[in-house]
Amino acid sequence: MTPPPAFAGLAPHADGRPWVMGIVNVTPDSFSDGGLHLDAGRAIAAGLRMREDGADIVDVGGESTRPGAAAVTVAEEAARVMPVVRGLVAAGAVVSIDTRRADVMRAALDAGARIVNDVSALCDDQQSLELIATRRCPVILMYRRGTAAGGYEAAAGGDIVAAARTFLAARVAACRGAGVPQDGIAIDPGVGFVGAAPDDNLPLIARLAELSTLGRPIVVGASRKRFVGAISGEPVAARRLGGSLALALAAAARGAAILRVHDVRETVQALKAQAALARIERTGGEAG
Repeated sequence: MTPPPAFAGLAPHADGRPWVMGIVNVTPDSFSDGGLHLDAGRAIAAGLRMREDGADIVDVGGESTRPGAAAVTVAEEAARVMPVVRGLVAAGAVVSIDTRRADVMRAALDAGARIVNDVSALCDDQQSLELIATRRCPVILMYRRGTAAGGYEAAAGGDIVAAARTFLAARVAACRGAGVPQDGIAIDPGVGFVGAAPDDNLPLIARLAELSTLGRPIVVGASRKRFVGAISGEPVAARRLGGSLALALAAAARGAAILRVHDVRETVQALKAQAALARIERTGGEAG
């Protein structure tokens, strides 16, 4: 493993393993953990446990992006996430805010969030790109096909990896043109947001190296997704740990810089084991 490109002032791990982003959904209806962290106190406690378990970033979101999720107002989204952001920042956690709305981004940044994680790649709110550029705030730009309200669409022919690369290259260029620093941009190919079938999503992991040519850290979030259940025959999202770990390790081996996960402790342990094996391979099997 080699250290990822610089991003958001995060310190690279000495063994080269990816950073881990723990998921805290402050929602009643997220696909895996909806309702578990709707109470701010429980959400803060969950985020701090993730940090203790090895999360480098805690990602806080107040709007479900599962297909068919109910819409929420900006005010409702902010009311859900802001106490959690404040509590985690006060405890010293590196917080990212998972939102498509500039007003929520602004409030979270004012409260100390360090990163904006936008599933729309700063497209859904016309004010968001200017905000990120003005604040010089690190941002994660994601590719998706469709919306939560209308569902996520499989590619109708063509090359999904090439389509993701073209879109993300354009959004990186837009950010750079607006003044966002190079080391303030990461990209996410949108695993789980390009259709529900394994064959819609697996190429985005299998061919991750093609996205690395954009020169930005790559975020992969396969954790507990529906297509993982389709592969494994497991209908219950919370029981998809094995498949999620397998894909996390595959993404790490192919150059992912950040893994967005529900199961932080298990993922960190798996990554440490993978990094240790990689070290032995590099040294020809000698200890040290």
